[in-house]
Amino acid sequence: MPSLFEPFSSRDLTLPHRVVVSPMCQYSSIDGFASDWHLVHLGSRAVGGAALVMTEASAVTAEGRISPQDLGIYLDAHIEMLARIVRFIHTQGGAAGMQLAHAGRKGSTPRPWDGHTAVPPEEGGWQPVGPTDEPFSDTFPVPRPLATEEIPALVDAFGHAARRAAAAGFDLLELHAAHGYLIHEFLSPLTNARTDRYGGSFDNRIRLCLEVVDAVRQVWPERLPVWLRISATDWVAGGWDVDEAVELARRVRDRGVDLIDCSSGGLLLSQKIAIGPGYQVPFAERIRHEAGIATGAVGLITTATQADEIIRKGQADCVLLARQMLRDPYWPMHAAQELGVTFPWLVQYSRAAPDGSPKRPPRLSD
Repeated sequence: MPSLFEPFSSRDLTLPHRVVVSPMCQYSSIDGFASDWHLVHLGSRAVGGAALVMTEASAVTAEGRISPQDLGIYLDAHIEMLARIVRFIHTQGGAAGMQLAHAGRKGSTPRPWDGHTAVPPEEGGWQPVGPTDEPFSDTFPVPRPLATEEIPALVDAFGHAARRAAAAGFDLLELHAAHGYLIHEFLSPLTNARTDRYGGSFDNRIRLCLEVVDAVRQVWPERLPVWLRISATDWVAGGWDVDEAVELARRVRDRGVDLIDCSSGGLLLSQKIAIGPGYQVPFAERIRHEAGIATGAVGLITTATQADEIIRKGQADCVLLARQMLRDPYWPMHAAQELGVTFPWLVQYSRAAPDGSPKRPPRLSD
């Protein structure tokens, strides 16, 4: 059995294999609500056989959205459609994960295909918040620095969002602390010049992240996993680096985080990224071995043999695919065929399945 198709357990959640749909922003919401687009987009990846299907970054407050079209989980009213999506993913035999996020200073910006400027209030924009008043770029909005006394309410927002995710039936939560969004902005010395208890030393810069982990773990079921996505490096001299990422991983492991999803970059335009196939896999490997925590590898993972090798060599415990899943929603089924694995096909699609494929029967919704 290729390593990629061995089961993987995270707390009481056991995935039948190790192919995960990575969070991918769709910019297709109104007022944070999931829509038929999300049902079809996420549902089709479940039909394609992914073990775990993750939502896009889902904002825990309205001002925590990247764009006015971002998915949110800051209202109880958001639960109903999200629960429908979860139920459908479950009917396909997949697990459903939600990524909780706050965009920080990168909020109130247009969808990528509409440019990279600030969205004015008359078009649904707002003043974003950040650790300081320094904007991401000259074209992005100028953030309002968070006052120290405001931070507990923001931490609570993650906890409230986790409660809503549980009510919607999600099996797993991932906290977004990467790509230059709010928690990452606090982690990095390049964007965190605060002089209060949330800035300066390493212990102070990671404080917000740890408080968010604690708030979520307090309300999220003990039997279900919490993952953390980080940027393992800023790719900028003097910034957040892999040494700090390893130490953060150790700290959150002891507070109930079960896996580190190892991405990188996104904090500054001056980053110099050495991009190539699997370029972030070494981060996952080092954190896995030095911090003693499960890791996920992400970034330019495109082929079945490449993904299987990552797992077989012990570089990560699962692979998270994004753009390749956009190109091919049925990648897990095709990867299994390439690696010679017997993989269940939906009964509705069985006429197209390789000879000898077991049938994946439809299941009633939860």
